[in-house]
Amino acid sequence: MHGVSKVFSNGTLALSDMSLTVERGEFLSLLGPSGCGKSTALRIIAGLGAPSSGRIDWPSSTINAKGLPQGDIGFVFQDPTLMPWATVFGNVYLPLKLQGVGKDVARPRIMETLATVGLADFAEAYPRELSGGMKMRVSIARALVTKPKLLLMDEPFAALDEITRQKLNDDVLKLWRQSGVTVIFVTHSVFESAYLSSRIVVMRSRPGQVYADLPLATSTARSEAYRTSEEYRATTALVSKALQDAIHAGGGSH
Repeated sequence: MHGVSKVFSNGTLALSDMSLTVERGEFLSLLGPSGCGKSTALRIIAGLGAPSSGRIDWPSSTINAKGLPQGDIGFVFQDPTLMPWATVFGNVYLPLKLQGVGKDVARPRIMETLATVGLADFAEAYPRELSGGMKMRVSIARALVTKPKLLLMDEPFAALDEITRQKLNDDVLKLWRQSGVTVIFVTHSVFESAYLSSRIVVMRSRPGQVYADLPLATSTARSEAYRTSEEYRATTALVSKALQDAIHAGGGSH
């Protein structure tokens, strides 16, 4: 992102001159207070909105008419956004169907992806039969089934209970390690960002821009034991301080 700004039609300046480089294979969290432009930045990266000024450069690959790498992006929204009339299989099949892939050809890949998120036995279930955490797993599977190089996640676990959230955090880390996908993860949780990330970008209050860039290196695997370690406590304290400083530095409204 080079000097990206975004002004909405109502005059709200959501992002101001935001520049950010994302490295291949990293797990980067965008952390900031509500309304600081995290989700706006993510949607612009995804091509779901256009910057008012500035630009986004991609590594050399097949670029489509929108200037985005064709088929290389998966997006997980805040809500699972599942089709209630379709089975789990049908929901995960959707992006492949839109690419013109036949159901029989797609079936092995869909079942493999469902197994990856622990839902192989629920392929014929409907969303109404699933818990909140299971619905989010379906949403993650739908984003992963095209084998994207970049996975964008917009506060996907914010509405879930703490136990489910921690389990899904562990699952996403496992998927990241196994697949090598680059992840940009939006959150306003210090604890979640410190647990998941290889790097945290702290954003100041609206208009959003980068306030602090914190690379994280841990000497232990991210696991249940890490959650109670002194290293994790020190990391959360560091990140919390950066977030508080960013809020007080401010932009416009808080």
